[in-house]
Parts: sequence; C-alpha cells; structure tokens
Amino acid sequence: MEGHERVMLGSSNYLGLAAHPGVISAAHAALSQYGTALNGSRLMNGTVDLHTELEAELAEWLGTEDALVFASGYNANVGLLSAILSEADVVVCDSANHASILDGVALSGARLMPFRHGRVDRLERLLSRRVAPGGGLLVAVDSIFSMRGDVADLPRIASVCRDTGATLVVDEAHAIGVLGRDGAGVVGELGVGGETHLRVGTLSKALAGAGGFVAGDRPVIDTLRVKARSFLFTASAVPAALGAALAALRICRSPEGAELRGRLIENAEYLRKGVSATGLSTVEPSRIGERDLVTPIVPVVIGHSYYAVLLWKALYDRGVYTDVALYPATSKNGALIRLSVMATHTRQHLDQALEALAHVVKESEELHEQAATVEAFIGRVVRGGEPLRSTG
Repeated sequence: MEGHERVMLGSSNYLGLAAHPGVISAAHAALSQYGTALNGSRLMNGTVDLHTELEAELAEWLGTEDALVFASGYNANVGLLSAILSEADVVVCDSANHASILDGVALSGARLMPFRHGRVDRLERLLSRRVAPGGGLLVAVDSIFSMRGDVADLPRIASVCRDTGATLVVDEAHAIGVLGRDGAGVVGELGVGGETHLRVGTLSKALAGAGGFVAGDRPVIDTLRVKARSFLFTASAVPAALGAALAALRICRSPEGAELRGRLIENAEYLRKGVSATGLSTVEPSRIGERDLVTPIVPVVIGHSYYAVLLWKALYDRGVYTDVALYPATSKNGALIRLSVMATHTRQHLDQALEALAHVVKESEELHEQAATVEAFIGRVVRGGEPLRSTG
C-alpha cells in the first residue's frame, strides 16, 4: 500500500481462500466459459448453471430446503425483508445488526423495535408485550457481530421466538465458513437449525467471491424469486465471482477447510492475547452455555473517536493495516480498531502487528494530546468561531 508492504489485518478473507490456487482456477474457468458478465438480472437472462449448482450446494450445506443467490449480501437482506414484511408487521432486532437489515425493514414499512446489543432479556420483554396484534412478528439478529466480533446467544433467542411464535432470521455473514460443522455457521455450531426459519449470508468473506444468499424453506425462496426487488432489478453477479464462491464452498466442506478453520481460530486467540498484553482493552470471546466462541474479529476498544483515528494512522505508518470503526458504526463513545485475522497469517505477521501496537501504545500520551487538539479545533469550527483553513 502506497509503495510499502503492510500486514493486512482489515480483510474478511478469513480462510485466505481469495488467493487459493483452486479458487483462482475456478474463477478462471467461469470467466472462460461465461465471459466477464451476464449482463442482465437473474429473472431475465442472468441465471446460469453456476447459480443453480451454488444454490443447491448452499442448501445442502446449511440443511435447508432451498437457497437463492443475490448480487450482494446487502441485497439479500434488503430483498428478503422488504419482500416478506408489511406495514402490519413488527421486527425486533439487535441494535448492532448490519445496516442491510435496518434498510430492509425500512423499505418494508414494518415497525422496527430495536433492543440494546446483546440484551436478550430486553428481547424477551419486548416479545412478551404481544407487540404485533394485527400482523406478524419477526426477530432479526446477526450471528457474529461485525464490529465487536461477539456471538449472539442463538439458543436463548430461538427459545424466545418459539415461545412467542416469532419468525427468526439470522444473518451469518461473518460466520459462514468460519464456525460450525463444515463451516456452516453459528446456527449449526449451536444446534438451532431447526428453530431458525431463514438464514442470510454473503459470498464475499470466507467464500472468497461476491454475492449473497438467503436459505430456508422452498415456498419462501420461491416467493423471493418473484417478489424480492433487489433480486429482480439488479444485474447478476459476475461469473468469475460465482465460480470462486462455489470452489471455496467445496473447500470449506473438505478436510482442508477444517484445517484452515483450526488455524484461523488459533491465530485469533494468539492475537487477542497479544493485544491484551499491551494493556489495551478487547472484547472477550462470547460464552454461550458452557462454550467460549472465538471469532476472527479482534476489536481494540478505544472509545474516543479522534484518538482511534490517530491510533489507526500510527499503526498504518508502522506497516499494519487495520479497520477503524467510528459512530454510527459503533456507539458514540465506542470507537474501536478492528483487527481481522486470516488462516494464512503466520506468527511472524501477527508478531509484527503486535510489536507495532505495543510501540504506538507507548506513544499514547502524545496521541491523546493530538486528539484533544483536533477535537478542540473542530469544536471551534463547528461553533463558527474559527474558519477551517488548509495547511497546504
């Protein structure tokens, strides 16, 4: 990046399959057979054998009747929720859910009732009020939350939904390929497949392609084929991305996939312990029942937005690329540096990153002073007391 090599700790290429020779070969084969683009929507001319093969294997993998591939994970959530909900329905969702869930609900006109992140007791309280007397009740939740890397208590959430008759939709974007038997996600890992009505996922993270999907009962999937606007009115994903995702899915279900997942979790645990050793705060693995679930997302909790930005820049200058997350991606005082590990990271990569992190922590007093200066200056600008001038 910018003429220098940097350790990439900001990618969702969790298993490293985007650079896997077999995945690249499959993308080449799809490119050669179908060309660079399908030049139309799925409903018109944009569906090819790659779609039907991928959908069949996704459904088999996840243990559902059917699946439908969209052009992106965002489109999958928006298409699903805007198609199956109406103004009479109520959606209860975790406040940390992905934006695509919120946007899908907004397009549907349904009433949205968020509960504080991770507070299943708040969910229980909301559902106990019978909040949708004239319509349906749906609960939507991410399985792994993208910013903090924590895991939803799906067994408890599924139990609440069962008791209240609510439909449960789980977004497995960051879990597909990463957790669960054969990498089939948190729903499979925690044994709630029979109580999860619909699962949404992406092909652009561990599956090393581009696109998204919805998996569930066949009548719902058939409805989406003719009613989901983001499916009907979006050009189909490029063939090379579909070929790559199909090959990656097959690797996930193989012994090689199991080995990669094991290496990924080992790297995540190593990085998390290293971050804690610097004195910085991170999010501990989620404890669901008797199990601690480690994910490849290792957040460094900073709190102050300006300090988080300066810390990100200091790490970048020392050869480590990370993601900085600020409000509204986090709470107003919850800025963080998100570290995302891959199975293909070596200990040398991780040690280099931890060394850089330890170095910038030593400079924390200076960075805090810089952050306070920036905040004070911007405050004066916002109040109109000082014009914003270029420093050249």
